[in-house]
Amino acid sequence: MTSDRLKVFVATPLEPELCGLLTDLEPRIDLVVEQDLLAPMRWPGDHEGDPSFERTPEQQARFEELCDAADALYGIPDTKPAALARTVRANPGLRWVHTMAAGGGAQVKAAGLSPQEMAAVEFTTSAGAHGDTLAEFALFGVFAGAKDLPRLQRQQRNREWSTRWAMKQVSEMTVLVVGMGNIGRTTAARFAALGARVIGVNRSLREVDGVEQVYPTAELARVVSSADAIINTLPQASDTDGLISAEVFANVKPGVIFASTGRGACVDEDALVAALVDGRVGFAALDVFAVEPLPSDSPLWGMDNVIVSPHTGALNDGEDELIARMFAENAGRLLDGEPLVNAIDRVHFY
Repeated sequence: MTSDRLKVFVATPLEPELCGLLTDLEPRIDLVVEQDLLAPMRWPGDHEGDPSFERTPEQQARFEELCDAADALYGIPDTKPAALARTVRANPGLRWVHTMAAGGGAQVKAAGLSPQEMAAVEFTTSAGAHGDTLAEFALFGVFAGAKDLPRLQRQQRNREWSTRWAMKQVSEMTVLVVGMGNIGRTTAARFAALGARVIGVNRSLREVDGVEQVYPTAELARVVSSADAIINTLPQASDTDGLISAEVFANVKPGVIFASTGRGACVDEDALVAALVDGRVGFAALDVFAVEPLPSDSPLWGMDNVIVSPHTGALNDGEDELIARMFAENAGRLLDGEPLVNAIDRVHFY
């Protein structure tokens, strides 16, 4: 199906200059944006906006009216699955919704749309906008573990000049990347460039540059035994929840380094804590958690061999522009009747 124009409503906070970029890149977009209906952004990539922001009843009615008149939405309305479901059901002309998150499929799944409703609308994610930043966080985590950052910090606090010790070399490691999506592939490339041996695990087998071999997820508990570092880059889905399980941690090489940049629900946190306590996992750098914010009573907060990052590893100043460029490209594809990039899998919701 092709069309001459695409009426797009901006349903998530977006800087005015990037609104202009959208129409510069794809002049066939008729952009509708009313900044007073959008929550102020607190930082780059803040697609939820200031939580203290509230619309008046009149503003909310206007917001929903604009959602219901659009051909496409730039963002899930207020990033709320319930608002997405309401819009899909109220707007029979809606053709496409672009989610801001690389893992936006989880939000679409949470909307509880029927198969008929899912089939009527295209859904895409921002996969690719966060690959470089999250790959760097994984590198940071593995280097911190390899160079024994907790010991260095402890000795510095105590003004202790200890005897010397041999540090691990990342270039000599076997690094297992769990999940071969955009973030996983980018992460694998970074480690391969350092000289590490990289292996992968993925639901579907594929050849990936820089990855020696990709194994099916059913073999995860076996292949972890050869890894010096494990990186979780998995999206959240029914077949990934808890995939990095107690069985997986039972089979790791003692002292393995673990970094998590995918979705926290993919990791059995109780099993991870137990492995950190007994030394099966020597160090963990975690940007994502099963429950966010991380509860104050989580033992992870008090562990010297853990870095807790408040889900900020993906953010960078250029993220919003990258997403805007992705959207403009896909808008052109939709208008020209071409397949969309980053279309959400309607079965697994990645």
